[in-house]
Amino acid sequence: MKYSIVKDPAAPAYLQLYTQLRQDIVDGLCPYGSKLPSKRTVAEELHISTVTVEHAYALLCDEGYAEARQRSGFYVSFRNDRGFAGVARSCPMPREHRSTDSKSEFPFSLLSKTMRRVINDCGPLLLEPSPGGGRWELREAIGQYLGRSRGIHVLPEQIIIGSGAEQLYTLLLTLLGRSRSYAIEAPSYHKIEQIYRISGVDFSMLPLGQEGIESGPLWSCEADILHISPYRSFPSGVTASASKRHEYLCWAERGERYIIEDDFESEFSVSKKPEDTLFSQCPTERVIYMNSFSKTISPALRVGYLVLPNALLPTFRKKLGFLSCSVPTFEQLVLAELLSGGEFERHINRVRRKLRKELQSR
Repeated sequence: MKYSIVKDPAAPAYLQLYTQLRQDIVDGLCPYGSKLPSKRTVAEELHISTVTVEHAYALLCDEGYAEARQRSGFYVSFRNDRGFAGVARSCPMPREHRSTDSKSEFPFSLLSKTMRRVINDCGPLLLEPSPGGGRWELREAIGQYLGRSRGIHVLPEQIIIGSGAEQLYTLLLTLLGRSRSYAIEAPSYHKIEQIYRISGVDFSMLPLGQEGIESGPLWSCEADILHISPYRSFPSGVTASASKRHEYLCWAERGERYIIEDDFESEFSVSKKPEDTLFSQCPTERVIYMNSFSKTISPALRVGYLVLPNALLPTFRKKLGFLSCSVPTFEQLVLAELLSGGEFERHINRVRRKLRKELQSR
């Protein structure tokens, strides 16, 4: 067996094994339908516990790379067919997600404490206007957080701060161009459709199946930009499978195409590790990542952010570099403090642990 495990406090053994197995599955070395080695065999050859192997296999199942069959073992469920395997099933039956309504509220006492600290420490700085892309402190803090938690490693200048998702949708329309053709999921978050409609751009509605957008409509559409929520599409609740995510990336490689990855609510995944983002898996920089703090902290906090590929930065500066940031300096510095001080991640971890316990008690 070619797999190896090294002692690394930053990378537990089960994550090392998961990463190596996942790469072989994606590369086709473990093809669709093939059986993975038994947990006992892997444990004996790598000198690790069967529990460690079980954790790695559970992650592969959580993310759609493998499936467990009772009394038989684990089999590869990832299809590396680049979108030519036919049409996905049409009746959406989403992977189970736990609702985080009223359970994800950020502790108000902690928020107010942070606000008072920022007022005391920053003083007159709070009255200064924000640079167009946002305060450097917040952009740097978001970049470090994404690197730690989502495998997204970017420079602060690639991060653009805006006042919520709706404003960022409009910003992207200007950045990418209104003469281009867009495509969104059907059904989709109603504000996405409304913004494209009132902007007068040409856009298509692509039907969702069980694993994501159906392959036929995806490959036959003439869109240049694909706007999707692969973690959990609203209102259907459909989560894109690992195979479908790979198909999306293959679609983006054709011509001058881009994917807008709307990653709303993904922090509250009950998986043992955060869901992989399309942005972190795309070597050709064809993905624009976006997220907000409306679910993780409060809907009243109208702050979101984009992560742009390096290739789009000159276009952004040319078209939109003159704009002022619409988020007040105070709110940006409060968020920067929550992120850099660790309070934000501790809150996320608390909610995820609570949701996992609720799921296990069912």
